[in-house]
Amino acid sequence: MKILIVEDEAKLAQVLQQGLKENGYVVEWAADGPLGLELAKSGSFDAAILDVMLPGLDGFEVLKALRKSGSAMPVLMLTARSGIDDRVRGLDLGADDYLSKPFDFKELLARLRAVTRRPQVELLNTLAVGDLELDLHRHEVRRGGRTIDLTAREFGLLEYLMRRKGIVLTRAMIMDQVWPSEADYGGGSNLVEVYINFLRKKLDQGSDHKLIQTVRGVGYVIQEPG
Repeated sequence: MKILIVEDEAKLAQVLQQGLKENGYVVEWAADGPLGLELAKSGSFDAAILDVMLPGLDGFEVLKALRKSGSAMPVLMLTARSGIDDRVRGLDLGADDYLSKPFDFKELLARLRAVTRRPQVELLNTLAVGDLELDLHRHEVRRGGRTIDLTAREFGLLEYLMRRKGIVLTRAMIMDQVWPSEADYGGGSNLVEVYINFLRKKLDQGSDHKLIQTVRGVGYVIQEPG
């Protein structure tokens, strides 16, 4: 899972980076608001830890612009401000959670796990990867103008892949999000592999480009044609 840290305090950012990496996360750091917003809008991250007091653009401005762009990426706001008005403002602008400094790193990890597991509010009606489109409201999938019939589980798996296009997802990550009731018992399950194959057969029919790629020994990724 890839996390964006937007924090201008270098020492704190380094501590967060080190701690998150030790817990299996991939981390990137932005030290100001404009760069943080640019990276956040790239769609390359699973969640962001966003400070309020930032140079260039403050955290509230970054969050407002991010949500206006249509991004539903989970955001955990991190700040020295502990007043109720600031917390309410952040949440009203679309923050998923709020943590005041100083904080316990274990609590930050727990909150980060919570916001990344939480169903996201749908801010975009349609997801797209190349000529593949997924309409969230109509529950329809089209590729190159061709309508593709998917089961509810296939649709859920495809939505998860498309929301994280370009990001390699492990089998465990997919199980946790698409089959949460099976995740704890799926050590020998091949559900992911079976449904990936179902999707490939339906999505790639009549197309030269295979959208869902296997990253050997890691997992799967859906990405734009090269």
